Amino acid sequence: MIEKKKIFFKKKILIYGLGKTGVSSYIFLKKNNEVLLFDDNKKTSINKKNIFRSHFDYILISPGINIKKCLLKNYIKKNSKKIITDFDVFYSYYYNNINISITGTNGKSTTAKILFNVLKDQKKDVRLVGNIGNAILSEKKISKKTIFVIEVSSYQIEYSKYFKANYAAILNISPDHLERHGNLSNYVRAKFKLVKNQTDKDYAFFDIKNKYLKKFLNKNKLNSKIINVCKKSYLKEIYKIKNPYFYTNGNKENLRFIFSIANKLKLKKKYLIKTINRFKGLNFRQQIIYNSKKLTVINDSKATSFSSSINILKSLGKVYWLVGGTPKLGDKFFMTKKQCLNFKAFIYGKNKNYFVKKLKNKLRYEHFKNLQLALKEIIFEIKSKKINLHSTILFSPSAASFDTYKNFEERGKKFNELLKNFNLKK
Repeated sequence: MIEKKKIFFKKKILIYGLGKTGVSSYIFLKKNNEVLLFDDNKKTSINKKNIFRSHFDYILISPGINIKKCLLKNYIKKNSKKIITDFDVFYSYYYNNINISITGTNGKSTTAKILFNVLKDQKKDVRLVGNIGNAILSEKKISKKTIFVIEVSSYQIEYSKYFKANYAAILNISPDHLERHGNLSNYVRAKFKLVKNQTDKDYAFFDIKNKYLKKFLNKNKLNSKIINVCKKSYLKEIYKIKNPYFYTNGNKENLRFIFSIANKLKLKKKYLIKTINRFKGLNFRQQIIYNSKKLTVINDSKATSFSSSINILKSLGKVYWLVGGTPKLGDKFFMTKKQCLNFKAFIYGKNKNYFVKKLKNKLRYEHFKNLQLALKEIIFEIKSKKINLHSTILFSPSAASFDTYKNFEERGKKFNELLKNFNLKK
């Protein structure tokens, strides 16, 4: 058997996609390999015609590349067995290091960040990489004791060839990225691959009753030790958490996984709870940006599907809900009319008809040309009606940002800017 570190040694490798992943992969691999670069939208070291004439040992795909729609789609299809990711290169070099890999539809970034904080507070050499933090191949000064906390997307798992997680968590599954994966079954299969590749020395954390995972559990025998993380897990520990950030159902779910993984890592629970109580949350992920006795404003720009928004809606009372953007294929709003009695949706943007169709039989709504006008109407209603009940303005778009903004961060910043124009204290 070839030594793992020799898998990517003196090979000819094509890196496809020159974002953060592609650039870091090039810097890492170029010392010991012949590496050529290609990107659909940039000048690179090799052109499309020369790629067809060349022989490559591996084709490293960046997660942003959709192999069904890219310029090299036919070439990639013919050479699909050569596809790898930066995760594969990482694992070939650092297979002896502990890695904790987090995937799921919602909560990946928050869970990964908290685990990183917990390990750091307990004096571990820990790195936060993947979809959050640095690209996985850009980390320096790695020792045998270095622990990696990795946020893993479905794209990275789907394309990976060698990567294996020591501790793998699938937080939850709901329809997402179907425009890329084609259907729900392919999406779940990509997520499930994270635990399918494990050995009997590894741990897999998920809710065994998750309706989307059941099908794959019945068809596939897992080698890893399965840790069931259900709604009844770690109730006593969660009760000790006084941080209001974790009062929502979604963040309580994240906590169950954190406690479960921490338990297997034998971390000190006393310090773990202190770290969690200090956690201030990530920007634009259920982030409380204003709070008073009568009004709370939450910026949840990261919510790009209905399932993301439902997680927080279920934990709130009277809600003015801002929703709009580029909808996800196959997305559904799984809340009843009874559950939405105290919600009103303020739909904005050019895809308003889509959201009206999905929500009209569930809750009250109005629609507006843009986000600014929708927010202006909410502020007017709150101030003019002089509502005595505590209310929440929830910016949780349930859609991608690409209709107007380049990403959810830009969208989140824009919402904060707009909010500053209104004096909420009056």
